[in-house]
Amino acid sequence: MLTTQKRIGIIAIGTVALLLVPFIAMQFSNEVQWTAADFIVAGGLLLTLGFCIELIFRRAKSKTNRLLLLAVLLMAFFLLWAELAVGIFGSPIAGS
Repeated sequence: MLTTQKRIGIIAIGTVALLLVPFIAMQFSNEVQWTAADFIVAGGLLLTLGFCIELIFRRAKSKTNRLLLLAVLLMAFFLLWAELAVGIFGSPIAGS
């Protein structure tokens, strides 16, 4: 069983690893143009997602509840990510 500190470390390392993808892509292509704000927002979203998943696994006792909560969380994450990326709803958070 992993300790809480190890799980937090895994979430943080996973977030950094995912953020390295656009950072490295920026070095080789002009197609990827992220600012510091983009990295901060993406990092915040990924950390929040990781900590919420951890919370679900700790608190939800039944497998059905875990799956339902994870599905809702992932759907909300992907909708927010799509809105921030391309503005599918045209809300003010997407800059529309």
